[in-house]
Amino acid sequence: MSKPEQVLQIEPQHELKFKGPFNEQVASYMKLTNPSDKKVIFKIKTTAPKKYCVRPNSGILEPNSNTEISICFQPQPVLFDPAEKNKHKFMVQTAFAPEGEFNMEQLWKEITPDQLMDSKLKCVFELPSDQNETTEESTKFSPKVVPTTATAPNSNVETELQKAAQEVQQLREEESQLRQHNLRLKEEILQLKQQLGQSRAAPVNRYAPPVQEQTIPMVYVGLAVLLSFIGIILGKFAL
Repeated sequence: MSKPEQVLQIEPQHELKFKGPFNEQVASYMKLTNPSDKKVIFKIKTTAPKKYCVRPNSGILEPNSNTEISICFQPQPVLFDPAEKNKHKFMVQTAFAPEGEFNMEQLWKEITPDQLMDSKLKCVFELPSDQNETTEESTKFSPKVVPTTATAPNSNVETELQKAAQEVQQLREEESQLRQHNLRLKEEILQLKQQLGQSRAAPVNRYAPPVQEQTIPMVYVGLAVLLSFIGIILGKFAL
């Protein structure tokens, strides 16, 4: 039995691009859009889970809504193994959510293969233009070494290129941090919406215990009677 066609629109469709250098964290982004009139649950999987940080890696997409997934490639050693480039892949698994409330973890366990939809994306690694001069495949993912025998003009050019690359990388990191902060805010808003929906759905207790009328303690009543009696006696003596 063939699997159903993917209901979500995934951008990009086939490749996730990561631009180096890879000795520091590099981020790529994926956009999921639900064009249907039903809720859709999703889960992000990868063949190299220790090398990536995915946020969020699962969730629920409301009808006609979208979400952005942040995928961060963790810093790698100085020598990056080029043989791994063909092993890194991602898979987006989705399924229609049932009506009403449900447990996400339990639902994934109960979903049958004929209900599951999936899409696969491969990872593409690129070096910055100033580090992509070498033609050797084995050194494609290693940082560029500036020759020590370079002349003074060439050395100045290399220095300027390095400064420009650092500025670009700093801007990219700031953009990544802003996007991750935006994702965290979206998650918090979604949690608040879910909590609000649950509180609205909670049944109202129409048989709440009645409010007890406040009564005057007997101690105060006795004290009042005693004071009245003492007042009467003092009044007789005064006459």
